[in-house]
Amino acid sequence: STTCGRGRTSSTLRSSYGRTTSRWKTEKFESAYRAGLDLIRSGEYFAAHEELEDAWRAAPAEERDFFQGLVHVTVAWYQAGRGRRIGTERQLAKALRRLKPFAPEHRGLQLAPLLEQLHQLHEQGSLDLPPPRL
Repeated sequence: STTCGRGRTSSTLRSSYGRTTSRWKTEKFESAYRAGLDLIRSGEYFAAHEELEDAWRAAPAEERDFFQGLVHVTVAWYQAGRGRRIGTERQLAKALRRLKPFAPEHRGLQLAPLLEQLHQLHEQGSLDLPPPRL
């Protein structure tokens, strides 16, 4: 007869896998958020959109509007760069709507200056957007 050690049951496999997956998801989420902000600050709006979309999908339900608002910011600047006025105006409005509930600050980001800027730019209707106030 052969002796074998205690095998993993499906419940112990699930619980240890769940902890690893959860930790990995949190690290990926935080990394995507930080990378997205850095890309916005460097003017790489399309790449920022990709990173922040990953963060948005992985975010807890109560924070998804915050991340979606940041995605709208990046898309507004991207649309402006492509000369698309209607797309820019719509994205600015969506960003305002999503980010306002998180003001004045969320996740270390001062939102008041950004919200003021978004409001002004939406009112002006210009495609000449200065860098976002992040």
